[in-house]
Amino acid sequence: MFTDNWWIYVITPCTIIVTIVYYFCVSTFKKWENLNVPYIKPVPLFGNFLNVALGKEHHIDFYNKFYHKFAGHKYAGVFQMRLPILMIIDPEIINDVLIKDFSSFPNRGFSVDFKANPLSNNLFLMENPQWKIIRNKLTPAFTSGKLKVMYDQIKECGEELMKNIDIDLKKSGDEIEVRDIMGKYSTDVIGTCAFGLKLDAINDDESPFRKHGKSIFAPSLRQLFREMCMLISPVLVKVVRVKDFPKDATDFFHAAFKETMKYRHENKIVRNDLVHCLMQARNDLVLNTDLPKHEKFTESQIVANAFIMFAAGFETVSSAISYCLYELALNKSIQDRVREEIQLKLSKNDGQINHEFLMELHYLDMVLAETLRKYPPLVFLMRKALQTYRLPNDSLTIEKDQKVIIPVYAIHHDSKYYPEPENFIPERFSTEEKAKRPNGTYMPFGDGPRICIGKRFAEVEMKLAMVEMLTKFEVFPCEKTEVPLKYSHKTITLMPKHGIWLKFKKIN
Repeated sequence: MFTDNWWIYVITPCTIIVTIVYYFCVSTFKKWENLNVPYIKPVPLFGNFLNVALGKEHHIDFYNKFYHKFAGHKYAGVFQMRLPILMIIDPEIINDVLIKDFSSFPNRGFSVDFKANPLSNNLFLMENPQWKIIRNKLTPAFTSGKLKVMYDQIKECGEELMKNIDIDLKKSGDEIEVRDIMGKYSTDVIGTCAFGLKLDAINDDESPFRKHGKSIFAPSLRQLFREMCMLISPVLVKVVRVKDFPKDATDFFHAAFKETMKYRHENKIVRNDLVHCLMQARNDLVLNTDLPKHEKFTESQIVANAFIMFAAGFETVSSAISYCLYELALNKSIQDRVREEIQLKLSKNDGQINHEFLMELHYLDMVLAETLRKYPPLVFLMRKALQTYRLPNDSLTIEKDQKVIIPVYAIHHDSKYYPEPENFIPERFSTEEKAKRPNGTYMPFGDGPRICIGKRFAEVEMKLAMVEMLTKFEVFPCEKTEVPLKYSHKTITLMPKHGIWLKFKKIN
Protein backbone atom coordinates (compact mmCIF):
# COMPACT_ATOMS: atom_id res chain seq x y z
CA MET A 1 0.00 0.00 0.00
CA PHE A 2 1.45 3.39 -1.06
CA THR A 3 2.00 6.10 1.53
CA ASP A 4 2.33 9.85 1.07
CA ASN A 5 6.09 9.28 0.83
CA TRP A 6 5.88 6.76 -2.02
CA TRP A 7 8.14 8.89 -4.19
CA ILE A 8 11.04 8.22 -1.80
CA TYR A 9 10.91 4.53 -2.73
CA VAL A 10 11.19 5.43 -6.42
CA ILE A 11 13.68 8.29 -6.30
CA THR A 12 16.13 6.61 -3.94
CA PRO A 13 16.92 3.51 -6.08
CA CYS A 14 16.93 5.66 -9.24
CA THR A 15 19.44 8.01 -7.62
CA ILE A 16 21.62 5.08 -6.59
CA ILE A 17 21.51 3.61 -10.10
CA VAL A 18 22.33 6.97 -11.74
CA THR A 19 25.20 7.49 -9.28
CA ILE A 20 26.64 4.04 -10.01
CA VAL A 21 26.35 4.57 -13.78
CA TYR A 22 27.93 8.02 -13.55
CA TYR A 23 30.78 6.68 -11.41
CA PHE A 24 31.36 3.90 -13.98
CA CYS A 25 31.48 6.49 -16.77
CA VAL A 26 34.06 8.71 -15.07
CA SER A 27 35.94 6.27 -12.80
CA THR A 28 39.04 6.22 -15.01
CA PHE A 29 39.22 9.97 -15.66
CA LYS A 30 41.74 10.87 -12.94
CA LYS A 31 44.39 8.60 -14.43
CA TRP A 32 46.47 11.19 -16.31
CA GLU A 33 46.00 13.95 -13.75
CA ASN A 34 47.39 11.67 -11.02
CA LEU A 35 50.41 10.85 -13.18
CA ASN A 36 51.04 14.48 -14.21
CA VAL A 37 50.55 13.54 -17.87
CA PRO A 38 49.11 16.35 -20.06
CA TYR A 39 45.58 15.65 -21.30
CA ILE A 40 42.33 17.27 -22.44
CA LYS A 41 39.39 17.17 -20.05
CA PRO A 42 37.11 14.25 -21.01
CA VAL A 43 33.29 14.10 -20.99
CA PRO A 44 31.44 11.30 -19.12
CA LEU A 45 31.51 7.91 -20.87
CA PHE A 46 32.78 9.28 -24.20
CA GLY A 47 36.07 10.70 -22.89
CA ASN A 48 37.64 12.64 -25.77
CA PHE A 49 36.02 10.33 -28.30
CA LEU A 50 32.54 11.87 -28.68
CA ASN A 51 32.85 13.13 -32.27
CA VAL A 52 34.35 9.84 -33.45
CA ALA A 53 31.60 7.90 -31.67
CA LEU A 54 28.96 10.05 -33.39
CA GLY A 55 30.58 9.55 -36.79
CA LYS A 56 31.46 13.24 -37.12
CA GLU A 57 35.22 12.76 -37.01
CA HIS A 58 37.64 10.20 -38.44
CA HIS A 59 40.31 8.59 -36.26
CA ILE A 60 43.00 10.50 -38.16
CA ASP A 61 41.40 13.82 -37.17
CA PHE A 62 41.10 12.63 -33.57
CA TYR A 63 44.78 11.70 -33.26
CA ASN A 64 45.98 14.71 -35.29
CA LYS A 65 44.15 17.04 -32.92
CA PHE A 66 45.88 15.59 -29.85
CA TYR A 67 49.23 15.22 -31.58
CA HIS A 68 49.37 18.90 -32.50
CA LYS A 69 47.78 20.06 -29.24
CA PHE A 70 50.66 18.51 -27.32
CA ALA A 71 53.48 19.26 -29.78
CA GLY A 72 56.69 19.62 -27.81
CA HIS A 73 55.63 17.02 -25.24
CA LYS A 74 56.97 13.47 -25.30
CA TYR A 75 53.55 11.96 -24.64
CA ALA A 76 49.97 12.85 -23.76
CA GLY A 77 46.96 11.20 -22.17
CA VAL A 78 43.93 10.32 -24.29
CA PHE A 79 40.55 8.94 -23.24
CA GLN A 80 39.00 6.68 -25.88
CA MET A 81 35.58 6.51 -24.25
CA ARG A 82 36.44 5.37 -20.67
CA LEU A 83 39.77 3.85 -21.71
CA PRO A 84 42.86 5.87 -20.74
CA ILE A 85 45.52 5.48 -23.43
CA LEU A 86 49.01 6.96 -23.47
CA MET A 87 49.74 8.58 -26.82
CA ILE A 88 53.47 8.59 -27.55
CA ILE A 89 54.72 11.57 -29.54
CA ASP A 90 58.51 11.40 -29.17
CA PRO A 91 60.26 9.28 -31.87
CA GLU A 92 62.91 8.06 -29.43
CA ILE A 93 60.28 6.62 -27.09
CA ILE A 94 58.44 5.14 -30.09
CA ASN A 95 61.66 3.41 -31.11
CA ASP A 96 62.10 2.09 -27.55
CA VAL A 97 58.56 0.68 -27.42
CA LEU A 98 58.60 -0.93 -30.86
CA ILE A 99 62.20 -2.14 -31.00
CA LYS A 100 64.68 -1.52 -28.17
CA ASP A 101 62.35 -2.50 -25.30
CA PHE A 102 60.00 -4.65 -27.33
CA SER A 103 60.00 -7.35 -24.62
CA SER A 104 57.99 -4.95 -22.43
CA PHE A 105 55.46 -4.25 -25.23
CA PRO A 106 55.09 -7.44 -27.32
CA ASN A 107 51.28 -7.38 -27.55
CA ARG A 108 49.00 -5.14 -29.59
CA GLY A 109 46.41 -4.81 -26.86
CA PHE A 110 43.20 -5.12 -28.87
CA SER A 111 40.32 -6.63 -26.87
CA VAL A 112 38.95 -9.57 -28.85
CA ASP A 113 36.65 -12.41 -27.85
CA PHE A 114 38.31 -15.29 -29.70
CA LYS A 115 35.48 -17.68 -28.83
CA ALA A 116 32.98 -15.49 -30.63
CA ASN A 117 35.49 -14.57 -33.36
CA PRO A 118 37.72 -17.57 -34.13
CA LEU A 119 39.09 -15.97 -37.34
CA SER A 120 40.51 -13.11 -35.25
CA ASN A 121 42.77 -15.52 -33.35
CA ASN A 122 45.60 -14.87 -35.79
CA LEU A 123 49.14 -13.54 -36.08
CA PHE A 124 48.02 -9.91 -36.05
CA LEU A 125 46.03 -10.12 -32.81
CA MET A 126 47.65 -13.05 -30.98
CA GLU A 127 49.62 -12.29 -27.84
CA ASN A 128 53.03 -13.46 -26.75
CA PRO A 129 54.23 -16.22 -26.90
CA GLN A 130 51.74 -17.64 -29.43
CA TRP A 131 52.29 -14.88 -32.01
CA LYS A 132 56.03 -15.56 -31.98
CA ILE A 133 55.54 -19.32 -32.41
CA ILE A 134 53.27 -18.95 -35.45
CA ARG A 135 55.34 -16.12 -36.95
CA ASN A 136 58.42 -18.35 -36.92
CA LYS A 137 56.39 -21.01 -38.74
CA LEU A 138 55.13 -18.59 -41.43
CA THR A 139 58.31 -16.57 -42.04
CA PRO A 140 59.78 -19.14 -44.49
CA ALA A 141 56.91 -18.38 -46.90
CA PHE A 142 58.30 -14.88 -47.43
CA THR A 143 62.03 -15.42 -47.97
CA SER A 144 63.88 -13.77 -50.89
CA GLY A 145 64.09 -17.12 -52.65
CA LYS A 146 60.33 -17.64 -52.42
CA LEU A 147 59.68 -14.12 -53.72
CA LYS A 148 61.82 -14.76 -56.80
CA VAL A 149 59.76 -17.88 -57.56
CA MET A 150 56.57 -15.80 -57.30
CA TYR A 151 57.57 -13.18 -59.90
CA ASP A 152 56.13 -15.08 -62.84
CA GLN A 153 52.91 -15.81 -60.98
CA ILE A 154 52.45 -12.16 -60.02
CA LYS A 155 53.28 -11.11 -63.58
CA GLU A 156 50.51 -13.39 -64.91
CA CYS A 157 48.06 -11.63 -62.61
CA GLY A 158 49.42 -8.30 -63.87
CA GLU A 159 48.77 -9.33 -67.47
CA GLU A 160 45.18 -10.22 -66.55
CA LEU A 161 44.92 -6.81 -64.86
CA MET A 162 45.87 -5.14 -68.16
CA LYS A 163 43.22 -7.10 -70.05
CA ASN A 164 40.65 -6.16 -67.43
CA ILE A 165 41.52 -2.47 -67.63
CA ASP A 166 41.04 -2.64 -71.42
CA ILE A 167 37.61 -4.25 -70.94
CA ASP A 168 36.59 -1.64 -68.37
CA LEU A 169 37.73 1.19 -70.64
CA LYS A 170 35.57 -0.14 -73.47
CA LYS A 171 32.56 -0.32 -71.14
CA SER A 172 32.94 3.02 -69.37
CA GLY A 173 34.89 5.22 -71.76
CA ASP A 174 38.21 6.21 -70.22
CA GLU A 175 37.29 6.50 -66.51
CA ILE A 176 37.87 3.71 -63.98
CA GLU A 177 37.26 3.33 -60.23
CA VAL A 178 40.72 2.00 -59.42
CA ARG A 179 40.21 0.64 -55.89
CA ASP A 180 37.80 -1.98 -57.16
CA ILE A 181 39.98 -3.19 -60.03
CA MET A 182 43.13 -3.16 -57.87
CA GLY A 183 41.25 -5.15 -55.24
CA LYS A 184 40.54 -7.82 -57.83
CA TYR A 185 44.21 -7.86 -58.88
CA SER A 186 45.55 -8.21 -55.34
CA THR A 187 42.95 -10.88 -54.55
CA ASP A 188 44.25 -12.93 -57.48
CA VAL A 189 47.89 -12.38 -56.48
CA ILE A 190 47.48 -13.48 -52.87
CA GLY A 191 45.28 -16.39 -53.95
CA THR A 192 47.77 -17.58 -56.56
CA CYS A 193 51.10 -16.94 -54.81
CA ALA A 194 50.20 -17.65 -51.20
CA PHE A 195 47.52 -20.32 -51.53
CA GLY A 196 47.97 -21.86 -54.98
CA LEU A 197 44.36 -20.99 -55.86
CA LYS A 198 43.37 -19.78 -59.31
CA LEU A 199 40.72 -17.34 -58.15
CA ASP A 200 40.28 -15.32 -61.38
CA ALA A 201 38.62 -12.60 -59.29
CA ILE A 202 39.87 -10.01 -61.76
CA ASN A 203 37.58 -11.39 -64.47
CA ASP A 204 34.76 -12.57 -62.23
CA ASP A 205 32.65 -9.95 -60.44
CA GLU A 206 30.88 -12.78 -58.60
CA SER A 207 34.07 -14.37 -57.25
CA PRO A 208 33.20 -15.48 -53.69
CA PHE A 209 36.73 -14.65 -52.49
CA ARG A 210 36.38 -11.10 -53.81
CA LYS A 211 32.80 -10.71 -52.58
CA HIS A 212 33.50 -11.87 -49.04
CA GLY A 213 36.89 -10.17 -48.99
CA LYS A 214 35.22 -6.82 -49.65
CA SER A 215 32.57 -7.46 -47.01
CA ILE A 216 35.06 -7.89 -44.15
CA PHE A 217 36.47 -4.40 -44.73
CA ALA A 218 33.24 -2.63 -45.71
CA PRO A 219 32.22 0.12 -43.26
CA SER A 220 29.23 -0.97 -41.19
CA LEU A 221 27.20 -0.14 -38.08
CA ARG A 222 28.27 -3.54 -36.71
CA GLN A 223 31.91 -2.39 -36.78
CA LEU A 224 31.07 0.89 -35.05
CA PHE A 225 29.03 -0.85 -32.37
CA ARG A 226 31.81 -3.39 -31.72
CA GLU A 227 34.37 -0.61 -31.43
CA MET A 228 32.20 1.34 -28.98
CA CYS A 229 31.71 -1.78 -26.83
CA MET A 230 35.45 -2.43 -26.81
CA LEU A 231 36.23 1.12 -25.70
CA ILE A 232 33.51 1.26 -23.03
CA SER A 233 34.73 -1.95 -21.42
CA PRO A 234 36.56 -5.06 -22.69
CA VAL A 235 34.13 -7.11 -20.57
CA LEU A 236 31.24 -5.71 -22.62
CA VAL A 237 32.75 -7.19 -25.80
CA LYS A 238 32.42 -10.68 -24.33
CA VAL A 239 28.92 -10.01 -23.02
CA VAL A 240 27.39 -8.78 -26.30
CA ARG A 241 29.55 -11.15 -28.44
CA VAL A 242 29.62 -8.85 -31.45
CA LYS A 243 31.20 -10.48 -34.48
CA ASP A 244 34.38 -8.94 -35.91
CA PHE A 245 33.33 -10.04 -39.41
CA PRO A 246 30.02 -10.91 -41.14
CA LYS A 247 29.01 -14.50 -40.37
CA ASP A 248 28.66 -15.56 -44.01
CA ALA A 249 32.21 -14.30 -44.74
CA THR A 250 33.57 -16.08 -41.65
CA ASP A 251 31.90 -19.35 -42.64
CA PHE A 252 33.10 -19.06 -46.24
CA PHE A 253 36.77 -18.42 -45.45
CA HIS A 254 36.84 -21.06 -42.72
CA ALA A 255 35.47 -23.68 -45.11
CA ALA A 256 37.61 -22.57 -48.09
CA PHE A 257 40.97 -22.62 -46.32
CA LYS A 258 40.20 -25.82 -44.44
CA GLU A 259 39.23 -27.51 -47.70
CA THR A 260 42.39 -26.25 -49.44
CA MET A 261 44.64 -27.79 -46.78
CA LYS A 262 42.62 -31.01 -46.69
CA TYR A 263 42.81 -31.38 -50.49
CA ARG A 264 46.58 -30.92 -50.52
CA HIS A 265 47.05 -33.38 -47.67
CA GLU A 266 44.89 -36.09 -49.26
CA ASN A 267 46.47 -35.66 -52.70
CA LYS A 268 50.03 -35.30 -51.37
CA ILE A 269 50.49 -31.94 -53.12
CA VAL A 270 53.67 -30.15 -52.06
CA ARG A 271 54.03 -26.51 -53.06
CA ASN A 272 56.48 -24.24 -51.25
CA ASP A 273 54.02 -21.50 -50.37
CA LEU A 274 52.04 -20.17 -47.43
CA VAL A 275 49.64 -23.10 -47.31
CA HIS A 276 52.60 -25.48 -47.08
CA CYS A 277 53.92 -23.49 -44.08
CA LEU A 278 50.47 -23.54 -42.49
CA MET A 279 50.18 -27.31 -43.01
CA GLN A 280 53.60 -27.80 -41.45
CA ALA A 281 52.53 -25.57 -38.55
CA ARG A 282 49.43 -27.75 -38.15
CA ASN A 283 51.60 -30.86 -37.97
CA ASP A 284 53.97 -29.28 -35.44
CA LEU A 285 51.52 -27.36 -33.28
CA VAL A 286 48.15 -29.12 -33.54
CA LEU A 287 48.79 -32.80 -34.29
CA ASN A 288 52.00 -33.15 -32.28
CA THR A 289 50.98 -35.04 -29.13
CA ASP A 290 54.32 -34.39 -27.39
CA LEU A 291 53.79 -30.62 -27.12
CA PRO A 292 53.00 -29.18 -23.67
CA LYS A 293 49.46 -27.82 -23.42
CA HIS A 294 50.46 -24.13 -23.34
CA GLU A 295 52.25 -24.49 -26.69
CA LYS A 296 49.41 -26.31 -28.46
CA PHE A 297 47.43 -24.63 -31.22
CA THR A 298 43.96 -25.51 -32.53
CA GLU A 299 42.75 -26.26 -36.05
CA SER A 300 40.80 -23.00 -35.90
CA GLN A 301 43.95 -20.98 -35.20
CA ILE A 302 45.68 -22.41 -38.27
CA VAL A 303 42.69 -21.44 -40.42
CA ALA A 304 42.60 -17.99 -38.77
CA ASN A 305 46.20 -17.39 -39.83
CA ALA A 306 45.39 -18.39 -43.40
CA PHE A 307 42.56 -15.89 -43.30
CA ILE A 308 44.62 -12.95 -42.02
CA MET A 309 47.31 -13.55 -44.64
CA PHE A 310 44.64 -13.41 -47.34
CA ALA A 311 42.77 -10.42 -45.90
CA ALA A 312 45.85 -8.29 -45.22
CA GLY A 313 47.39 -9.33 -48.53
CA PHE A 314 44.64 -7.96 -50.71
CA GLU A 315 43.28 -4.94 -48.84
CA THR A 316 46.49 -3.11 -47.92
CA VAL A 317 48.16 -3.66 -51.30
CA SER A 318 45.15 -2.70 -53.40
CA SER A 319 44.69 0.50 -51.38
CA ALA A 320 48.37 1.46 -51.66
CA ILE A 321 48.42 0.94 -55.45
CA SER A 322 45.22 2.98 -55.80
CA TYR A 323 46.59 5.89 -53.77
CA CYS A 324 49.84 5.76 -55.73
CA LEU A 325 47.96 6.02 -59.05
CA TYR A 326 45.90 8.87 -57.61
CA GLU A 327 49.01 10.85 -56.69
CA LEU A 328 50.70 10.13 -60.03
CA ALA A 329 47.59 11.32 -61.85
CA LEU A 330 47.71 14.60 -59.89
CA ASN A 331 51.50 14.93 -60.32
CA LYS A 332 52.15 14.25 -64.01
CA SER A 333 55.85 15.17 -63.92
CA ILE A 334 56.46 12.53 -61.23
CA GLN A 335 54.48 9.97 -63.23
CA ASP A 336 56.57 10.70 -66.33
CA ARG A 337 59.80 10.32 -64.35
CA VAL A 338 58.69 6.93 -62.99
CA ARG A 339 57.82 5.78 -66.51
CA GLU A 340 61.18 6.96 -67.87
CA GLU A 341 63.02 5.03 -65.15
CA ILE A 342 61.03 1.85 -65.89
CA GLN A 343 61.66 2.10 -69.65
CA LEU A 344 65.37 2.82 -69.18
CA LYS A 345 65.88 -0.12 -66.82
CA LEU A 346 63.85 -2.43 -69.10
CA SER A 347 66.07 -1.54 -72.07
CA LYS A 348 69.17 -2.34 -70.01
CA ASN A 349 67.67 -5.65 -68.87
CA ASP A 350 66.62 -6.92 -72.33
CA GLY A 351 63.00 -6.23 -71.48
CA GLN A 352 63.07 -8.83 -68.69
CA ILE A 353 61.10 -8.19 -65.50
CA ASN A 354 62.94 -10.06 -62.76
CA HIS A 355 64.50 -9.56 -59.34
CA GLU A 356 67.46 -7.56 -60.66
CA PHE A 357 65.18 -5.28 -62.67
CA LEU A 358 62.89 -4.53 -59.71
CA MET A 359 65.84 -3.83 -57.42
CA GLU A 360 67.03 -1.11 -59.83
CA LEU A 361 63.78 0.89 -59.73
CA HIS A 362 65.00 3.31 -57.07
CA TYR A 363 62.72 6.22 -57.97
CA LEU A 364 59.66 3.94 -57.98
CA ASP A 365 60.75 2.82 -54.51
CA MET A 366 60.70 6.45 -53.40
CA VAL A 367 57.27 7.01 -54.98
CA LEU A 368 55.79 4.00 -53.18
CA ALA A 369 57.42 5.04 -49.89
CA GLU A 370 55.91 8.53 -50.23
CA THR A 371 52.52 6.97 -51.00
CA LEU A 372 52.68 4.91 -47.82
CA ARG A 373 53.75 7.98 -45.87
CA LYS A 374 50.69 9.95 -46.98
CA TYR A 375 48.33 6.97 -46.84
CA PRO A 376 49.58 4.49 -44.21
CA PRO A 377 47.62 1.19 -44.07
CA LEU A 378 47.18 1.65 -40.29
CA VAL A 379 46.65 5.20 -39.02
CA PHE A 380 47.88 4.21 -35.56
CA LEU A 381 49.76 1.39 -33.84
CA MET A 382 48.73 0.06 -30.44
CA ARG A 383 50.79 -1.77 -27.85
CA LYS A 384 50.06 -3.01 -24.30
CA ALA A 385 52.64 -3.08 -21.50
CA LEU A 386 53.44 -6.65 -20.47
CA GLN A 387 55.09 -5.38 -17.29
CA THR A 388 55.69 -2.15 -15.41
CA TYR A 389 57.99 0.03 -17.51
CA ARG A 390 59.89 3.16 -16.56
CA LEU A 391 60.43 5.51 -19.49
CA PRO A 392 64.18 6.12 -19.99
CA ASN A 393 65.29 9.57 -18.78
CA ASP A 394 61.77 10.40 -17.61
CA SER A 395 59.72 10.34 -14.42
CA LEU A 396 56.75 8.47 -15.92
CA THR A 397 56.23 4.80 -15.13
CA ILE A 398 53.87 2.91 -17.45
CA GLU A 399 51.84 0.39 -15.48
CA LYS A 400 51.38 -3.23 -16.51
CA ASP A 401 48.48 -3.65 -19.02
CA GLN A 402 48.51 0.07 -19.89
CA LYS A 403 47.76 0.58 -23.59
CA VAL A 404 49.84 2.98 -25.65
CA ILE A 405 49.03 4.51 -29.03
CA ILE A 406 51.52 5.58 -31.69
CA PRO A 407 49.76 8.06 -34.04
CA VAL A 408 51.33 6.94 -37.32
CA TYR A 409 49.28 9.17 -39.63
CA ALA A 410 49.93 12.29 -37.54
CA ILE A 411 53.68 11.60 -37.41
CA HIS A 412 53.78 10.95 -41.16
CA HIS A 413 52.15 14.38 -41.67
CA ASP A 414 54.30 16.33 -39.20
CA SER A 415 56.09 19.19 -41.01
CA LYS A 416 58.97 18.83 -38.52
CA TYR A 417 59.89 15.56 -40.22
CA TYR A 418 58.23 16.03 -43.61
CA PRO A 419 58.11 19.67 -44.77
CA GLU A 420 54.94 20.47 -46.77
CA PRO A 421 53.45 17.15 -45.63
CA GLU A 422 50.33 17.35 -47.84
CA ASN A 423 52.46 17.61 -50.96
CA PHE A 424 53.61 14.45 -52.74
CA ILE A 425 57.43 14.60 -52.76
CA PRO A 426 59.15 11.23 -53.43
CA GLU A 427 62.60 12.78 -52.95
CA ARG A 428 61.96 12.69 -49.21
CA PHE A 429 62.99 9.04 -49.45
CA SER A 430 66.36 9.47 -51.10
CA THR A 431 69.18 7.91 -49.09
CA GLU A 432 70.39 11.36 -48.02
CA GLU A 433 66.97 12.61 -46.85
CA LYS A 434 66.13 9.41 -44.96
CA ALA A 435 69.40 9.69 -43.03
CA LYS A 436 68.33 13.13 -41.72
CA ARG A 437 65.18 11.82 -40.02
CA PRO A 438 65.15 10.11 -36.62
CA ASN A 439 63.96 6.51 -36.25
CA GLY A 440 60.33 6.24 -35.24
CA THR A 441 59.01 8.67 -37.85
CA TYR A 442 58.12 6.26 -40.69
CA MET A 443 56.03 3.19 -39.88
CA PRO A 444 53.65 2.19 -42.70
CA PHE A 445 54.31 -1.50 -42.01
CA GLY A 446 54.85 -1.08 -38.27
CA ASP A 447 58.35 -1.67 -36.92
CA GLY A 448 60.35 -4.03 -34.74
CA PRO A 449 59.67 -7.75 -34.30
CA ARG A 450 55.95 -7.26 -35.11
CA ILE A 451 56.59 -5.48 -38.40
CA CYS A 452 54.32 -6.74 -41.20
CA ILE A 453 55.46 -10.26 -42.15
CA GLY A 454 54.43 -9.72 -45.79
CA LYS A 455 56.21 -6.37 -46.28
CA ARG A 456 58.59 -7.52 -49.01
CA PHE A 457 55.90 -9.53 -50.77
CA ALA A 458 53.65 -6.44 -50.82
CA GLU A 459 56.46 -4.27 -52.21
CA VAL A 460 57.10 -6.69 -55.07
CA GLU A 461 53.39 -6.95 -55.85
CA MET A 462 53.01 -3.15 -55.92
CA LYS A 463 56.08 -2.60 -58.07
CA LEU A 464 55.08 -5.21 -60.65
CA ALA A 465 51.57 -3.72 -60.94
CA MET A 466 52.95 -0.20 -61.37
CA VAL A 467 55.40 -1.41 -64.04
CA GLU A 468 52.61 -3.09 -66.01
CA MET A 469 50.28 -0.11 -65.86
CA LEU A 470 52.72 2.75 -66.40
CA THR A 471 54.33 1.16 -69.45
CA LYS A 472 50.92 0.82 -71.12
CA PHE A 473 48.86 3.74 -69.80
CA GLU A 474 49.07 7.37 -68.80
CA VAL A 475 46.87 8.23 -65.82
CA PHE A 476 45.02 11.51 -65.37
CA PRO A 477 42.40 12.98 -63.02
CA CYS A 478 38.85 13.09 -64.39
CA GLU A 479 35.58 14.82 -63.48
CA LYS A 480 34.87 12.20 -60.78
CA THR A 481 38.32 12.53 -59.19
CA GLU A 482 37.88 13.90 -55.68
CA VAL A 483 40.49 16.44 -54.55
CA PRO A 484 41.15 16.18 -51.68
CA LEU A 485 39.83 12.71 -50.89
CA LYS A 486 37.17 12.35 -48.22
CA TYR A 487 37.34 9.27 -45.97
CA SER A 488 34.56 7.18 -44.51
CA HIS A 489 34.11 7.76 -40.76
CA LYS A 490 32.82 4.22 -40.27
CA THR A 491 36.22 2.53 -40.45
CA ILE A 492 39.59 3.07 -38.75
CA THR A 493 41.47 2.61 -42.03
CA LEU A 494 41.71 5.19 -44.83
CA MET A 495 38.79 4.27 -47.07
CA PRO A 496 37.76 6.88 -49.67
CA LYS A 497 34.09 7.71 -49.26
CA HIS A 498 33.44 7.92 -53.00
CA GLY A 499 36.18 5.68 -54.37
CA ILE A 500 39.14 6.79 -56.51
CA TRP A 501 38.18 7.63 -60.09
CA LEU A 502 40.90 8.18 -62.69
CA LYS A 503 41.23 8.53 -66.45
CA PHE A 504 43.40 6.01 -68.32
CA LYS A 505 44.90 6.83 -71.72
CA LYS A 506 46.63 4.09 -73.68
CA ILE A 507 50.23 4.76 -74.72
CA ASN A 508 50.79 4.15 -78.43
